[in-house]
Amino acid sequence: MTASTIVSGANMIALGVLVGVFVKMYSKTKAQLPLGMIFFAGLLFLHNVIGVYAYFTMMDLYGAALLPYLLAVHIAEFAGILVFLKITIQ
Repeated sequence: MTASTIVSGANMIALGVLVGVFVKMYSKTKAQLPLGMIFFAGLLFLHNVIGVYAYFTMMDLYGAALLPYLLAVHIAEFAGILVFLKITIQ
C-alpha cells in the first residue's frame, strides 16, 4: 500500500510537469491539442488523487492479495506518463 501511494505521488509530480509543458506549448501556439492534453493529464491527476485518498481512508478494506496488482497498475501508469513526457519534451 505504501509503495502504491509513493508511485501515485510520483505520477502526480510527472503529470504536473506534463501539464506545465502543455501550458507552455499552448501559450506559444494557441493550438487546440495542448488544451485537450491538459484536460487529459488533469483527469489522470485526479485519478491519482482519488487513489491516494482511497488508500489512506480504506486501507483496512484492501485485501493483501490485491495490493501487488494495484502497484503494477500504478507502475505501468507511471511508465506511460514518463514515456509521454519524454516524447513531448523532445
